[in-house]
Amino acid sequence: MKIDGNTTIVGLFGYPVRHTLSPVFQNAAFQAKKLNYVYLPFEVAPSGLEAALKSLPLLGITGVNVTIPHKESVVPYLSGVSNEAMIVGAVNTISVVNGKLLGYNTDGYGFVAALKENLKTTLKGKKVMLLGGGGGARSVAAKSILEGAKKVYIGDIVKEKVAKLISDLKKVFPSAEINSYNMKENEIKEVLGEVDILINATPVGMKKEDPLLVNPEWLGKGLLVFDLIYNPFETKLLKTAKKMGCRCCNGLDMLIHQGARSFEIWTGKKAPVKVMKNALQEVLKSKR
Repeated sequence: MKIDGNTTIVGLFGYPVRHTLSPVFQNAAFQAKKLNYVYLPFEVAPSGLEAALKSLPLLGITGVNVTIPHKESVVPYLSGVSNEAMIVGAVNTISVVNGKLLGYNTDGYGFVAALKENLKTTLKGKKVMLLGGGGGARSVAAKSILEGAKKVYIGDIVKEKVAKLISDLKKVFPSAEINSYNMKENEIKEVLGEVDILINATPVGMKKEDPLLVNPEWLGKGLLVFDLIYNPFETKLLKTAKKMGCRCCNGLDMLIHQGARSFEIWTGKKAPVKVMKNALQEVLKSKR
């Protein structure tokens, strides 16, 4: 990779970001397209977020992805946001245009693309159960409703988070069927018996010692299971669900497709999705 005075800088704001694999596939994409761009991770503490955002046009940085814990807190500092980002109330991509910061949310796009590619299904008419009520859940819940899901259930150990998420969604989709459930065995079992798709939007599963949030016996054969986690490649939830006969998908392709959309926003070029996926898979293989 050649870096010189004409190199365009894009990157990632998060805290922490040392675990991120986004530079791997974004830089592979720039090289494949012969673009003089570089993607860098920036570890930005919440206390420094405003200053970091103001620095983007000053430093000539073209754009950044935004990850935990900044997806919602960046919104007040932006000059404008896309319709989907406004609905979700969270941003994962910022583009700097004529000194102004414009926000987008490509997570939902990545989720739908991965669902179609790996599980050969759409959200239209489906009943969806979300484990978690954070930024990832916001994007997935909003996109599910936009794509025509029949019913969406949301649960989190922090009940206030779920209540706010449902309240925000109801303002935009007053007629949508959005329900909360408590993270208790009897309620989880009841909801699982009704839904078509189970989505883990929590970080539970990233560590080997993490527990299963659902009893394996409740995972019926017809259930589709999507875990937003991509590292490890196969979480305890996915391993268990496969054994129970469920069709499963991890968050790898969601990460790739949301990143590809960010690439297109920044460069105006079609993203080389296969190149991006191959680069990420190579790195993940070396970590197993």
